[in-house]
Amino acid sequence: MPTIHAADLLVTGDRRPSVPGGAVLVDGRELAALGPYEELVAAHPTARVRRWPGLLTPGLVNRYGPELLAQAYHPDPREADELGTEPITGEALAALAMTEARWGASARRGVQRMLAHGTVAVAGALWRPAVVDAVRRAGLTEAERSADPVGPPTLDPLAGRGLAAAIPRPLPPVGGDATFAVFDVPDEAALAERGAAACVATVLSGRLVYRGR
Repeated sequence: MPTIHAADLLVTGDRRPSVPGGAVLVDGRELAALGPYEELVAAHPTARVRRWPGLLTPGLVNRYGPELLAQAYHPDPREADELGTEPITGEALAALAMTEARWGASARRGVQRMLAHGTVAVAGALWRPAVVDAVRRAGLTEAERSADPVGPPTLDPLAGRGLAAAIPRPLPPVGGDATFAVFDVPDEAALAERGAAACVATVLSGRLVYRGR
């Protein structure tokens, strides 16, 4: 069933103006329309409606793909008492008995944490087969990067840069891939202040893969 995703402000990610009270129509994996919510509802009265608070924007790219997925272990919640909940790297990672299966499970948990930050693409070469499999099964896009990013790895694609720099591609024309994220903030300035942890929804190729509320 076609679904209208409506938000307080729609940001296209290119030169098209933002749309207050904007929305997108998702039909299967395609973005079938975008514009003011009232116009989309009038044109598609039988579509299901999902209302989100804040900004609907293109999805984000995380620059630290290898560092977060192939060089860090995301503990299973059942390991929290022993290992904590944050990604494990360095000497602590070297002390763990890491099998390919364990890398795959870690990567799947890491991908879920990325989706909760509006991430739809990861940059950097992912050489571990289990990690590549987890990323592709989730539907994340793999992007190249020209150089290693500066600073410590972070799940927040907006850390140290603005929204425009974190968008791999703008919302597509009608008929393109329906991939986007929604953040519970009133505007881009608030998003820069709060970061991508404000994400309340991530959609990949028409699939709602993360919902924060």
